[in-house]
Amino acid sequence: MAKKKQIFECQACGYTSGKWMGKCPNCGEWDSFIEINEKVISNPTTNTVSKVISIDEVKEDEIERFTSENDEFDLVLGGGIVPGSLVLIGGSPGVGKSTLMLKIASNINKKVLYVAGEESPGQIKLRANRLKTHNKDLYLYPEIILENIISEIKKGYELIIIDSIQTIYSNNITSAPGSVSQVRETTFELMRLAKELRIPIFIIGHITKEGSIAGPRILEHMVDTVLYFEGDASKELRILRGFKNRFGSTSEIGIFEMTKTGIESAKNRTFFSKKPQIGSAITVIMEGTRPIVIEVQALVAESYGNPKRSTTGYENNRLNMILALLEKKLNLPFNQYDVFVNIAGGIKINEPAGDLAVIAAILSSFRDREISKETVFIGEVSLVGDIRDVVSLDTRLKEAKSMGFTKAIVPSKPIENYFKTYIVTEVEKLVDWM
Repeated sequence: MAKKKQIFECQACGYTSGKWMGKCPNCGEWDSFIEINEKVISNPTTNTVSKVISIDEVKEDEIERFTSENDEFDLVLGGGIVPGSLVLIGGSPGVGKSTLMLKIASNINKKVLYVAGEESPGQIKLRANRLKTHNKDLYLYPEIILENIISEIKKGYELIIIDSIQTIYSNNITSAPGSVSQVRETTFELMRLAKELRIPIFIIGHITKEGSIAGPRILEHMVDTVLYFEGDASKELRILRGFKNRFGSTSEIGIFEMTKTGIESAKNRTFFSKKPQIGSAITVIMEGTRPIVIEVQALVAESYGNPKRSTTGYENNRLNMILALLEKKLNLPFNQYDVFVNIAGGIKINEPAGDLAVIAAILSSFRDREISKETVFIGEVSLVGDIRDVVSLDTRLKEAKSMGFTKAIVPSKPIENYFKTYIVTEVEKLVDWM
């Protein structure tokens, strides 16, 4: 028999308590508890008994996919959309989450239900006209009540888009839309529905100022795939990254560009300049299985006071480590200079293979000397001054060759002779080469 129980819930992490608390004991957030009323089922029973089975007797599930008609989107998902999957797409306001999903919904050859919880159908139609897309099987549903949405989904659709999960609420929960309990309840019901009907459901979620999906962390555990759409609203480049994927790798990224006609694939876009410039060096990074040629820019200027270190797209702590290494090994007085490092194009370096290019760009700026734009620098730098090998060296060099580069500074000899390579294993030898 159901009874009502009054509880207090933390709106930061979802922790519940029988009394109000000033500070959440779970996440440490202050003044985050609100009073809610939930129906608590006492003594739940079930007649279904699960059976233990040997893993050798378990049959593998065959994952069937269908294309989203967007190569970049399919790449991040692991090869395409999986029926019955629940995918969470997060991103900051204005980055293009709704535009991307509307583009997918308009181009895919499926019957799509677009649940609009934030915008009117007229606003979505204006965006669709701007995107110059049309799909007669795309249906807009301006609704925020979960029970009504579930009833509509059961009428027969092949793909569902929820925009956004923070606006949907269930009549079974008395708290306001967007609260922890509402987000948790609606996501659970959508997950159950996706598995039951074998329909892929995409839910759009807002992110907090800390950069995480708004709502409890359990939200990310409940879904099959978590994607983050990154990018500065003032710039065209957008990066789609996978942070969780039960059906594929999370190391792949999708590169998009915001144009006048909406989100477009930017896989052929270049992130470097072929013009020789002081303080600029080229490297090749790996994002999953994809090599990307990028430009590392550095500026070394005389300091007037405490020296500044600033990075964009590169880890600041790693820059401090490299500068300390250069001071010790090469006796360069960087403690008297400001050093700034920027990765062109809005790309972020998340691997050490770009260390050699960072050092080359810093030395180029320090010595006021240009580096040949026909050369790429690939290698990891250790604390002892060694330049060490990196994974997929041949793949990187092959990509550099296709981009027109003719020389490479690398820590080991590649399998094939793509072009002229110089083997450098110590930082001191790099300085001699430059």
